[in-house]
Amino acid sequence: MRDVYEKLDGGVAAPAGFRATGIACGIKANGKPDVALIASDVPASAAAVFTTNRAQAAPIVVSRDNLARSGGRIRALVVNSGCANACTGVDGMEHARAMTNITGTALGIDPSAVLVASTGVIGVKLPMEKVGRGIHEAVRSLSPDGGPSAARAIMTTDPFPKEAAFEVHAGAGTFRVGGIAKGSGMIEPLMATMLAFITTDAAVAPELLQRALETVCDETFNAITVDGECSTNDCVAVLANGASGVTLTDADLTELVDALRQVCEPLAIGIVRGGEGATKLITVRVVGAQSNGEARRTARAIANSPLVKTAIHGGDPNWGRLVAVMGRSGSAFSLDSAAVRIGPVQLFAGGTPHDERAPQAAEYLKRDEVEIEVDLGTGGDGTSRMWTCDLSAEYVRINAEYRT
Repeated sequence: MRDVYEKLDGGVAAPAGFRATGIACGIKANGKPDVALIASDVPASAAAVFTTNRAQAAPIVVSRDNLARSGGRIRALVVNSGCANACTGVDGMEHARAMTNITGTALGIDPSAVLVASTGVIGVKLPMEKVGRGIHEAVRSLSPDGGPSAARAIMTTDPFPKEAAFEVHAGAGTFRVGGIAKGSGMIEPLMATMLAFITTDAAVAPELLQRALETVCDETFNAITVDGECSTNDCVAVLANGASGVTLTDADLTELVDALRQVCEPLAIGIVRGGEGATKLITVRVVGAQSNGEARRTARAIANSPLVKTAIHGGDPNWGRLVAVMGRSGSAFSLDSAAVRIGPVQLFAGGTPHDERAPQAAEYLKRDEVEIEVDLGTGGDGTSRMWTCDLSAEYVRINAEYRT
């Protein structure tokens, strides 16, 4: 049976047995929502992928510990925005643990069954009196309809909330997957300040869920970049509570990965589409590499190149910048066999430029969504795809004023 995916509303609370909410507790001076809570009615299997940055925020440390202490069985996720609780020393660790303790007590569950995440300015301590009141208010306002409010509450500089949900009709049965994400700047998830929280009402063992999540992240959240910056707080977590009555086993790994990808890919692309100062969504495709790994290395180099990103922002079909990045990316490369295509227009092939086609490419670059394809010319079958955005003066303004 070919799996069928039906798009749903509701985001992270669309799967059965999950409730969510987002409220304002006063962390943000503008009064916008800044505490989100996601809760499962029953213990859920959990898996997570965390930032590779060695300067890890306190919530990352506490969530890792709680995953281990609980044996991968989690009941709730509590998230604050407006303050990253990163580089805040002993107080930061105490505050992250306090968030899990307050949430656990308010929900009547063990604090080790709570994951915590924070996003916002680095080096600022959480106003715990406000946060504590906010968590209690969030517990009171949990609702099966609260997914959209949770999506808004985790935003910082995001221009719009990001959420997705699908009902999956698979061989094993019908179940749902939902999710929310935030991220706009400081984005190159290896595992950025990006956060994503996924739920499913299928039953999945924690070990299998972890394998599936890592595979999906590599193809989605780890295939995006806004500015090449890996944050202190990045986290993607998934909860599977079994409320649908459907159980997925090792034999269903492909179906599980595909179902998670249905939600994670639009969330990941949404982060890039809403990148700070972005006006264009750019898909970078690399072919003709000696391996998929070499193709990914080149795709990442192109996606992070300020010269490429500014050229696309200005509508300049400067294929020379792409060739230069291909040559310095560290992947095997043959100039005499390489090719560059912007949209449907091939501007360079076999060592020969086709600048007479530049006006067509420039017209194509006026679009909001553009594609670039490069061939490394090695004759290999390695390929990769990444998503990025253009680099504008607005990005500079946002980040020049982020703390001030």
